[in-house]
Amino acid sequence: MYTKVNSLGLFGLNAFPVDVEIEVSRGTPCFDIVGLGDVVVKESRERIKAALRSCGITFPLARVIVNLAPADTKKTGSMHDLAILISLLKVTGTISDDLSKTAFIGEVALNGDIRPVNGVLPMVLLARKEGFDSVFVPAANAYEASVAGDISVYGAENVNDIIRHFDRESIIIPTEHYRPSASENRFAVGDFADVKGQETAKRALEYAAAGGHNILMIGSPGSGKSMLAKRLPSILPEMTFEESIETTNVHSISGNISKEHPLITTRPFRSPHHTISAAGLAGGGTVPHPGEISLAHNGVLFLDELPEFSRQTLEILRQPLEDQRVVISRSSGTAEYPCSFMLVGAMNPCPCGYYGHPTKKCTCGIKNVRNYLSKISGPLLDRFDIHVETAPVEFASLRSDKKEESSAAVRERVQKAREVQNRRYRGTDITCNARITPDKLQEFCPLTDEANDALGKVFERMGLSARAYDRILKVARTIADVDGEEVIGKKHIAQAVQFRSLDRKYWGND
Repeated sequence: MYTKVNSLGLFGLNAFPVDVEIEVSRGTPCFDIVGLGDVVVKESRERIKAALRSCGITFPLARVIVNLAPADTKKTGSMHDLAILISLLKVTGTISDDLSKTAFIGEVALNGDIRPVNGVLPMVLLARKEGFDSVFVPAANAYEASVAGDISVYGAENVNDIIRHFDRESIIIPTEHYRPSASENRFAVGDFADVKGQETAKRALEYAAAGGHNILMIGSPGSGKSMLAKRLPSILPEMTFEESIETTNVHSISGNISKEHPLITTRPFRSPHHTISAAGLAGGGTVPHPGEISLAHNGVLFLDELPEFSRQTLEILRQPLEDQRVVISRSSGTAEYPCSFMLVGAMNPCPCGYYGHPTKKCTCGIKNVRNYLSKISGPLLDRFDIHVETAPVEFASLRSDKKEESSAAVRERVQKAREVQNRRYRGTDITCNARITPDKLQEFCPLTDEANDALGKVFERMGLSARAYDRILKVARTIADVDGEEVIGKKHIAQAVQFRSLDRKYWGND
């Protein structure tokens, strides 16, 4: 006897359909699973046998062969358990319904419970694309799977629930399609109004948020670098539905999805410790998993104490920052993850932290200062669109009763500027000013004659690289958008250049 049941597999972010074929025939009793499955897949034999016993079903005393097709594609994880068990129930007549338009995902426990698995959302999205009408998933994953929409999602707690469903004894009600509420659009973070002074740094962060620019903050300890960075999410623009789905897919694979709010509607803010490994940042493992740069997709990656990260770890960032994707190659295949994120760095100007401080003396010496700063390579520095100094806050500012501008007010300007960019780049692959490709710079960044002359003089005087020239132009484009101007003027170039002054001051380009 032969039958086939639909399942889905996952390698990296790439979901793929899996046909669970089963044949039960006469011969020496055995239970073999073929089709290039890993150790976890092979171990499903014992889980399924025990689950059937727990459900009061006798395992067939026959030769049982299960094939996971396509046979030349590596199958990993426990998500195929449920489909294999259902194929046994189907071939032995326990379930007689037509399952050609139904897929099954889930791990089976020894007592018949159906346990949740990671990566359900990208698999259900593929099931919908492949034309399946329904999908059975673990009850704990049902809410997440319902985000896909346009496909009936059945959440089951136990194998017996599915058997009773097909016997019409107790029908499982499809999970209602998940719709985020307005209250989920923001999460609890600090407000810019909490930060006294630092007007230049606040303005720089506003431009960074408006245009999606990478930003580096340099200042002495206690000047507010971390405080400002952690309030950046409060001024970021709203996520589009497409961005939410992309981000949720990545977090689904990592098992970071909330059961109550399975769709990520707020931009991620990731802040790994400086001891993180290169694999932890970029992703890796025998079965490649996303790293911090992919978990920050469509959000912010904040690297505090930037020079304390290992040189090898920091250099890994260079290509993903340009390509907005990271490719991890293993013998079992190649996984590709998106990583379009804002890189926010914070650092002291020297080992002791007081180089250039107005009142405290630096004890490092110029050689130690240069050695400290040289931990960040020039090519990586070039990838920061904005450099800003955070000066020590004066006592008068700390004690002032002046009401600082709130994040809500700043975010309103950021949102308007981002809407201008959405209209400008409609029909292209560009999502914000920071993503303008070199061939589109002249088209989207028109300059007045005065602005063009000023930029040329700056380029020659500061000895900027071609990448730094592009960054200045993109930041100037954002400043003009915040000001509501279509053509970039001299004042916009001047402000953008102000945010590159650390090239000259700290790296000795005078």
